[in-house]
Amino acid sequence: MSSTDTSSSSDDSDSSDSLIVVNTPATRVDARRLFDGMPPPVDRIGALPDGVIHYLLSFLPVQEAVRTCVLARRWRHLWKSTTGLRIVGAKGPVSVRDLRKFVDHLLILRERTDLDTVEIGFSKLREEDVPFVNLWIRFALESKVRALSVCHKHVNQPFSLVGLPFASRYLTTLGLHGARLKGTFLDFSSCPALDDLKISLCVINVSKIASRSLKHLKMFRCWSSLDQRVRVSAPCLVSFKLDGFSGRSPLLERMPLLETAFLNFGVLPHTPNDICLHYSRSGVFCGANDVKCVNCLYNDGSSNSSVLLGALDNAKHLKLEYPSGMIIFTRDLEWCPTFNNLRNLLLNDYWCVGPDFSALTCILKHCPVLEELTLQLVSEGVRPKVEMKGSYSSMERSTVFSQHLKIVNVKCNVVDEKVAKVLKFLCTLNLRFCFV
Repeated sequence: MSSTDTSSSSDDSDSSDSLIVVNTPATRVDARRLFDGMPPPVDRIGALPDGVIHYLLSFLPVQEAVRTCVLARRWRHLWKSTTGLRIVGAKGPVSVRDLRKFVDHLLILRERTDLDTVEIGFSKLREEDVPFVNLWIRFALESKVRALSVCHKHVNQPFSLVGLPFASRYLTTLGLHGARLKGTFLDFSSCPALDDLKISLCVINVSKIASRSLKHLKMFRCWSSLDQRVRVSAPCLVSFKLDGFSGRSPLLERMPLLETAFLNFGVLPHTPNDICLHYSRSGVFCGANDVKCVNCLYNDGSSNSSVLLGALDNAKHLKLEYPSGMIIFTRDLEWCPTFNNLRNLLLNDYWCVGPDFSALTCILKHCPVLEELTLQLVSEGVRPKVEMKGSYSSMERSTVFSQHLKIVNVKCNVVDEKVAKVLKFLCTLNLRFCFV
């Protein structure tokens, strides 16, 4: 045997000896003794008070919450008194038909304790399923629920909520998604504590949204097939967000407590009824000729009142983003209110049309205490690549702008001809810009 083989054999022998030492019975016994001084495992969740466990179970789908009854004797009935119900699929969206049998038994066996939250979510709904959904909503209201959410995942087939007895002295938050709202469903005069309302991807075929207690209202990508405007009567609103709306624009009533408002009539599958049809085809408003389209005739100014802007005059922060060809704001500017509290204003390219920039000039003249103006000259949902900041180049200030104006932001993707015209107009008002 060569010296190399001998060396290798010697190394293997040393390694083998080391392994034998590690695996001796004495060593294994010593390793086990390392855990002798540790306390036995403690069920820390099981040691929590019932009220805390009820709260934690409220975050589980109702099927999973009920299954905890097998964990231990103490858990057998805890699910019956949870502070919330999540009536949804345990592993994702399911049809109402799949939920019905389980939920019906659940509501019978549950203790009659008050509920803080109820979430109802489903993906498919047949006409015969609607009464069951209405029954679950009624159960929630009778259980003094404070926050209620009803979500239909398939918004292409909205389900109808018609004239439900929506009355509760306890309801503070309501969310509706993928529903067809009719009749007096959105009249919340019998919900005196309602504070927050979110309506998303819904058909709003009601004459009025009414609440004297509502402070926060958000409408996301809704539409109306009515030929009349939906009136929004919520005098205590503090914040209002209208993000995408198709059909006749809502008619906003006075909001004297309003602080923040965001109006965006962005691109939707349905064409807004307040867009000039002639403009959408040729880029020229009906005012350029003697013939008016049906939308312009509807908005011919026969009513001497504002549809949208007049209700926003007390806002401190305002974002106004409209698609090209929108008639209603041209009409509203004829009765443009004075925004005596407005500090921050964001406008999109709708307001920046030359050569005289009349819409931009008009609204700025009605903002006497404006401090910051942002012109976002990019398409909806596109993040601007270029940002410029402008400020006065001398002590002499233009009469168009507020004397309190500190900064003007211009955001765009590229400084093209259209953006250059906007900058040129602003420079005539003694503003100078630099890239950020």
